[in-house]
Amino acid sequence: MAGLNGEVSWFCCGNAWGPCASTGRGACGTCHSGNFQHAWPNTSDACFAITHPDTCGVTGMSRRTCGFRHSTTNLCNGSRVVTSIADCGPQTDLFCGERACCGGTCASNRIVDLTPAAFSAIASLSAGLIPCTIDVG
Repeated sequence: MAGLNGEVSWFCCGNAWGPCASTGRGACGTCHSGNFQHAWPNTSDACFAITHPDTCGVTGMSRRTCGFRHSTTNLCNGSRVVTSIADCGPQTDLFCGERACCGGTCASNRIVDLTPAAFSAIASLSAGLIPCTIDVG
């Protein structure tokens, strides 16, 4: 599988869970903060038109639809989580050039949002934003 490096953050969706109040269920209608799920910027033409990862120079972001599974690895500690697409996002073009680092390991541009359950499997929610690699093959 090919890897795509960038930043990962977390977001709330669905039923109340942990730090999240109840909110919408995402573009796929299945998103829940307590599940191992994520938002992907290229789930459809409409999604890509909102997120515009290409504006930040992010390439290799294949079209994947609801339910597709990606593996996200925290580049700070090597922890890995497998999640399924449940929403469109993050809006990558709003964060072009943003950079997350740990020690000498850095990555730029938000390329995926994990649910709190998934993010907390690889990092503390208080980190908020970490460098990662995503298997996109």
